[in-house]
Amino acid sequence: MINNQIIKSISNTVRGLSIDAINQANSGHPGLPLGCADIISVLFTKHLSHNPKNPAWINRDRFILSAGHGSMLLYAILHLANYPITLNDLKNFRKLHSITAGHPEYDLEFGIETTTGPLGQGIGHAVGMALSGKMMASQLNSDTHTIIDNTIYCLAGDGCLMEGVSAEVSSFAGHLNLDNLVVIYDSNDICLDGPTDECFTEDVKKRYESYGWHTITINGHNYEEIDAGFTQAKSQTKPVLIIAKTSIGFGSPNRQSSSEAHGKPLGNDESKLTKEALGIPQEPLFHLPDNVIEAFNTLLEKLNDNEAKWNHLFDEWKKHHPNKYNHLKTLQNKQLSQDIENKILNTAVKENCASRSSSQAIIQTIAKDLPYLIGGSADLSCSDSTFIKASEILSKNSFNQQNIKYGVREFGMSTIAAGLYLGGFFQPFIGTFLTFSDYMKNGIRLTALMKLPVIYQFTHDSILLGEDGPTHQPIEHLASLRSIPGLNVIRPADTTEVKGAWLIALKSKQPTALILSRQGLKDLNSSSSELVQKGAYIIKKSNQENAAITIVATGSEVSLAIDVANTLETQSITTTVISFPSWELFENQEESYKQAIFPTTTTSHMVVIEAQSSFGWHKYVGNKATFITVDSFGLSAPGSDIANEFGFTVESICEIIKQKEFQLT
Repeated sequence: MINNQIIKSISNTVRGLSIDAINQANSGHPGLPLGCADIISVLFTKHLSHNPKNPAWINRDRFILSAGHGSMLLYAILHLANYPITLNDLKNFRKLHSITAGHPEYDLEFGIETTTGPLGQGIGHAVGMALSGKMMASQLNSDTHTIIDNTIYCLAGDGCLMEGVSAEVSSFAGHLNLDNLVVIYDSNDICLDGPTDECFTEDVKKRYESYGWHTITINGHNYEEIDAGFTQAKSQTKPVLIIAKTSIGFGSPNRQSSSEAHGKPLGNDESKLTKEALGIPQEPLFHLPDNVIEAFNTLLEKLNDNEAKWNHLFDEWKKHHPNKYNHLKTLQNKQLSQDIENKILNTAVKENCASRSSSQAIIQTIAKDLPYLIGGSADLSCSDSTFIKASEILSKNSFNQQNIKYGVREFGMSTIAAGLYLGGFFQPFIGTFLTFSDYMKNGIRLTALMKLPVIYQFTHDSILLGEDGPTHQPIEHLASLRSIPGLNVIRPADTTEVKGAWLIALKSKQPTALILSRQGLKDLNSSSSELVQKGAYIIKKSNQENAAITIVATGSEVSLAIDVANTLETQSITTTVISFPSWELFENQEESYKQAIFPTTTTSHMVVIEAQSSFGWHKYVGNKATFITVDSFGLSAPGSDIANEFGFTVESICEIIKQKEFQLT
């Protein structure tokens, strides 16, 4: 029996471990661990259904620390709960290659459910996980067997709620009535720079009630109120916000309820005073009371028993519902069969269509065969071509659908999609215009950091989209996305390359951004779905071994480059064209292949044609290359007029190249 005395001992152990680890690192954020230790102790001992011996149990409750700067709270409780975070790991807090990084980094083996730190995104991940749970319950549960009924808990602070992404995802969660989601708001009236009344005075309770959430207000240091709050939350038919009034830096005589507690180690003197005030022994450091160890060992037995009971239920479910079991295995394995690959390659597509239309046709081809494929868009599915026509839109009354209407919430969409993948069963792809990828940038970055193979379909990929003008015409966006480590960025030249790009995206172990056109693209005789997977290939070879000109192009500009090359060849200027849809895939090739595409000994003059910024191209073509690119904002006009204005015509480019050729000779 874990009584309040044990809870107090656990809470103070969490505080003591946090104080010592942060002091030893001389870096970290003690305010939240001290302030939220009581909440986390009650949650982990009385409410969280999980099993440290099987961190991947599919029906586990999940705890997300959105306020990731308070990471020692998470590490301390995971250590006590018997996850494989050792005492030595706590002592190596914020040290090189330690599992106990400054902000939590996704590693399910250790109980770290997602990477957090950029404030507010953890709430988005939690919403995505909760949505995944509702979808799984809808598809797998039966009238007699409930195998999915887990709850997602998320601890957030003032900073998370100030960030706009929390508004996007919370509104979405309320719209879908995600009653398996509980967000605990650490309401301590302090943010990093000082009191919240200097910058954050909205009524959070009313705000969340307007989203359609149930709200509960508790004293975050009163065990009975915390316990009752979680119990009440579980009985609600809406997402729940628990507003926990706490004191940042709880127990610190000189820093409690002060912004000074937020992000500075307490130091030796204040640590001694704090431990004395809380009744924590001064020695040894990293003190672990026997009663705390015993309590968690006993709890572990109970958690094992709980999963064993669930396993019995699961076996009964599997016996009575073999089709549902097979469906579960399909969702878990996400295997791409040769049959599906062939279907992608043989997808019928209209001639010379926009690459967004090619992609749309592929999506329709594979959606029925890949039930784990979940599409969604930021209110643009009719334009970014992401809608799965064989499915309806997911709603609070129908979670068994493959289309998610995220609304105009690009940043929120990117975080929810990450959480949806982290749920363990679904492969999300999401869409919007390329220029709005800026709204999503930090969400994409975290997805890349975690190596989650979310697929992004970005359309309207250049100034050539036309009349919508410079606000909607991307210029720097390809360079920006290409700069994200671990993100495959692919800009295909025609339908054939789009097919290859989709194969890459579905097989990848990291996220992929498909960069697609609004305008029609000419089908190219020499394009290759297979060679797209190498990132770059020679799509038109010169009629001489050492071409005078080598043109490198991507996307809609590849057909233009070929037309330019054909024109130059009639004028005795030998020209090779390289289709270069993906820098990242090219960098993964062997050096011999790279040399075959871009020989270091070439005397050929390099020309880049891409209706985006020239930024970054110099790595491949050098500083003396000719750039037919866009390094200013666009204009509002029909696409053909834009092409003429910015020089994306055969005549204009040939003239520039001939002038350069004359100078070189």
